[in-house]
Amino acid sequence: MTTERREPAVDADERTMLEGWLEYHRQTLARKCEGLTDAQLRTASVPPSTLSLMGLVRHMAEVERSWYRRVLADEDADPIYYSDEDPDGEFRLTEADTWQEAYATWQAEIDVARRNAAGPGLDEPTRGRHRRTGERYTLRWIHTHMIEEYARHNGHADLIRESIDGATGD
Repeated sequence: MTTERREPAVDADERTMLEGWLEYHRQTLARKCEGLTDAQLRTASVPPSTLSLMGLVRHMAEVERSWYRRVLADEDADPIYYSDEDPDGEFRLTEADTWQEAYATWQAEIDVARRNAAGPGLDEPTRGRHRRTGERYTLRWIHTHMIEEYARHNGHADLIRESIDGATGD
């Protein structure tokens, strides 16, 4: 199965454009992971780094959760994979960690993100605050940040995928 990707229309309004590019980058990460085994998805990029495709997906589940649940909607949502004792826990994988679980968790967080983002306007302040800075943001800022976050990590995913099986391209 190949994940379908569509760029937003060139004449879309701002919200549609932002949400379209965010979806495009979410779909890009999914495509980078397609057709690989759990072992391949757990493969670290360049030792001693623990960065892997599965780790990136788990990381993005945490990022979606943080911005769209905690900051945007002020929900009490504990971390999934990391903790204060292990702040990089999403990247520390074992043989027990599966693509099925990581992908399902990531998709569930994306579904909640879409629901939470459907209500507020782009310029409304968030209900919650960032846990480190205490700042409120706007949905526009969050969407723009998430596009940047995915784009950066999709670059990592390109290199990791190529190192696993030689696959290149967007």
